[in-house]
Amino acid sequence: MVKEVFVEWEDRYSVGIPAIDRQHKELLNLTNELYNVCQLGDEAAHEHFRSVIHKAVEYVKFHFSAEEQIMEKIKFPELPDHKKQHESFVRQVLENVGEFESGKRFVPNAFVRFLKDWILTHIAMSDQKYHTYIIGLKR
Repeated sequence: MVKEVFVEWEDRYSVGIPAIDRQHKELLNLTNELYNVCQLGDEAAHEHFRSVIHKAVEYVKFHFSAEEQIMEKIKFPELPDHKKQHESFVRQVLENVGEFESGKRFVPNAFVRFLKDWILTHIAMSDQKYHTYIIGLKR
């Protein structure tokens, strides 16, 4: 199978914290992995998708926790709202995973597009706010 790049990292997404940038890149890698799994035949895609989606869920939880710890440390004033965004995203993902696991109608490609759109929008908009806040602290 030829691996396609569905979503690519761009420097404009950087939040200036190397560990967080690496984690964001890994989230994009997992999104690409899910996209490529969707290109397999139905049965193979189903099994691989299950494995990758569980890995992605665990990584998202790890990443959100790391990000929130940094925001607590710097006393980022928008942390409560940011946490709500994270919680809402995790809830949506877990609902989708539950539907997938229970055999309800689930469109993997639509889910992967949702992941890509949410992650990129969140990094470009919400995460850039704490990046700007950190720059202000350094001044």
